[in-house]
Amino acid sequence: MPLEEVLDAVPELRNAHSVEPLTGGLTNTNWKVTSPSGCYVVRISGKDTSLLAIDRENEAHNTIAAAETGVGPPFVAALPEHDALVLGYLDGEVMDAERLRRGDRLGAIASACRRLHAGRRFLRDFDMFQIQPGYLAIVRERGFRLPDRYEEFEPQIRELERAMRVHPEPTVPCNNDLLAENFIDVGGEMRLIDYEYSGNNEPSFELGNVWSESNLSLDQLEELVADYWGRPLRNKVARARLWGLMSKYGWTLWGSIQVGISDLDFDFWGWAMEKYERAVEELDGPQFEQLLEDVRRDD
Repeated sequence: MPLEEVLDAVPELRNAHSVEPLTGGLTNTNWKVTSPSGCYVVRISGKDTSLLAIDRENEAHNTIAAAETGVGPPFVAALPEHDALVLGYLDGEVMDAERLRRGDRLGAIASACRRLHAGRRFLRDFDMFQIQPGYLAIVRERGFRLPDRYEEFEPQIRELERAMRVHPEPTVPCNNDLLAENFIDVGGEMRLIDYEYSGNNEPSFELGNVWSESNLSLDQLEELVADYWGRPLRNKVARARLWGLMSKYGWTLWGSIQVGISDLDFDFWGWAMEKYERAVEELDGPQFEQLLEDVRRDD
């Protein structure tokens, strides 16, 4: 059994007196392991996760770099032969979307992102404009389910890409998967976990992803942008909002692929459609063209 082999292979995990499953992972199985050395998290990868654009070498490298900033969890070991990663356990309050929508943690979120983004560069880059077409090719090749009208929006998405390339932001080390549960409040300071999709990316993607994943209000997005950049710049708000749209559109296909490959008991299609329906609202909405114009501005 992989877990038993990991426990034997990592000195800090030996003689464990408690092994508890952790819920919430959608691409891995996770355990909290308590041993005489301390408390740890063991995560073992699910099958075929390379189809989801997950690079385990990149993940391990970036997890170490994130730990160096004090934002990520302590790194203990990577065991590629067991598809496993061992981390220090963060004892704190795990966030959820409802907590983030209260709005009192936005400053702490912006601060955590700035600290991560100021760290040493990650191993590889992350670009949803490249990942989404790759996902789409997999869905087509394998005959996975595709939402109604999905491909109808491709011309708008390519227009969005062209607008975002006019004044690209310098890339920084980003988590790129900031659902609420990847924030843990440890003593009043936000920590960020899960670096499966981490890579050098625009900081506005990170902010837009936070907004999108927790379905924050537009006012809260403006506040988050202001907390990060120091003021609520119109082009930065538009940029974060459009990256949030692009993340919803791209992650929709992640859900479609998971329906086809995952053994987890989870409604991946319902998860994907919730994101897709919100993306469609924005693609069909009256503000889309104005947002494109706003990101073409450099002020």
